[in-house]
Amino acid sequence: MLRLETILCTLSVLYVAARADFKARNCSEVREACVGKGFSFAHVPLQEIPGEHLRVCPQGNTCCTQEMEDTFGQQSKQDFENLVDEMSHELRSTFVSRHKRFDEFFLELLENTERSLNEMFVRTYGKPYMQNSEVFENLFAELKRYYTGGNVNLEEMLNDFWSRLLERMFTLLNSQYVITEDYLECISKYTDQLKPFGDVPRKLKAQVTRAFIAARTFVQGLSVGREVAQRVSKVSSTPACMRALTKMLYCPFCQGMPAVKPCKNYCLNVMKGCLANQADLDPEWNQYIVMTDAMLLVAQRLEGPFNIESVMEPIDVKISEAIMNMQENSAQVSYRVFQGCGQPKPAGMTRSTRGVSDVFNARFRPYSPEERPTTAAGTSLDRLVVDIKEKLKLSKKFWSNLPEAMCVEDRVTAGNASDEECWNGHAKGRYFPEVQKDGLTNQVNNPEVAVDITRPDTFIRQQIMALRVMTNKLKNAYNGNDIYFQDSSDEGSGSGSGSGCTDVCPTDMEGAATEAPVVKADRSGPVGDSAPPHAPSVALPTMLALSALALHRQWR
Repeated sequence: MLRLETILCTLSVLYVAARADFKARNCSEVREACVGKGFSFAHVPLQEIPGEHLRVCPQGNTCCTQEMEDTFGQQSKQDFENLVDEMSHELRSTFVSRHKRFDEFFLELLENTERSLNEMFVRTYGKPYMQNSEVFENLFAELKRYYTGGNVNLEEMLNDFWSRLLERMFTLLNSQYVITEDYLECISKYTDQLKPFGDVPRKLKAQVTRAFIAARTFVQGLSVGREVAQRVSKVSSTPACMRALTKMLYCPFCQGMPAVKPCKNYCLNVMKGCLANQADLDPEWNQYIVMTDAMLLVAQRLEGPFNIESVMEPIDVKISEAIMNMQENSAQVSYRVFQGCGQPKPAGMTRSTRGVSDVFNARFRPYSPEERPTTAAGTSLDRLVVDIKEKLKLSKKFWSNLPEAMCVEDRVTAGNASDEECWNGHAKGRYFPEVQKDGLTNQVNNPEVAVDITRPDTFIRQQIMALRVMTNKLKNAYNGNDIYFQDSSDEGSGSGSGSGCTDVCPTDMEGAATEAPVVKADRSGPVGDSAPPHAPSVALPTMLALSALALHRQWR
């Protein structure tokens, strides 16, 4: 009897102690934390209740109702998506802003170059130019169409420009004859043999094609990077990921510990599981970005001898020199044309038989070397490309580094707090599982997120393919090849718009004579006009700053 009384007394003491402990763990702190986070639950227990109803959090005594756990699940999904959006904001902004700046720069460069040529040729050649200005307007229209993604073969387009210019020039220089359309067609067949414009067309074609290929591909690369970053940052959480996020972020509330944050390694495993497909983007992303590959290689081309700014800036002088060559050799050109196409019919006495040599008798003011910009940063394009390169380097390994960037103290985890003072998914204490490696296949044993490694995310795979295609185009652009027009049957010949060289290509600038041409177009403005020359807008600050020395070295 005494033994039974002792047992009953002991049980009574344990029961009272248990109830006292149960009452001590109330849920007031959880209620306050929920209000602070903006939750408006219909009911939050005053003290812990049995947790058999819970489907994600531990089912012992809990401060959570079913409604609370469901709401926490939706909120954890929102928190995760917002965090990824926040972490990728700077990356996305970089691509958006730099794409916009480069695109605006290039289009303004084309516009200012065309305006400069038009003003110079109107001032120098007057009526003969204005009557034939559509030849030059078409040239710039086609260059712009190519840059903006149009189906334009640069080599064919430039060849066509010189053919049209030859036809117009031949007609002007032989105004005493009737030049029919059939005769002009015959003339065009002899363009390559005659070389009426000297070596200017060949040099201009080499520089324009490589410069435009690099510029167009570079801006397309920025566009693809922008689109990929924007699309991949819009993550879609799987049910398994949502469960893991809820367990990590909000189950401490249910355990009466709303202030306890997840252990860092615990957070890393959850994020690596949820972002497994995004991490698989990294190898292709790095190929697209890093110094030894794609974007930065093409950026080097933009800074080199095929800098689009230095190519386009003196294009009016180059074309004017070609016109001078045609004028100087007009008798020889006409003789050879007459041999091949026959003697055209005389125009008769009513038509002016006066030549057009007077049109070309103006001289232009040569530049002084000191007028060229001498700042360390160089031209506007130089500064813009350097800025883009530095920003691109910072985005290397962005997607594989994303879990580490998210699992920091001020965002998610307990940071440098003691290993025993963080949430490990079950209780407050040390987290023992090892951190998984990056990528989908490495999540096969992820202890926190059930990942089906046999089913890659098709949307992410599409972005990987987009980067792969763009990287290939960028590498071709670096070598001067526009793969849009490349002849697959003769890959090694450099067919298409580029020269096909694989390293630093010859620029056709060296070993040239330095004597000035007989006549050049007038870029100095009307005689006696004290006003300064026309200054282009900000995107083309050096349009009128190219020295005669540089021109002579490159184009004579």
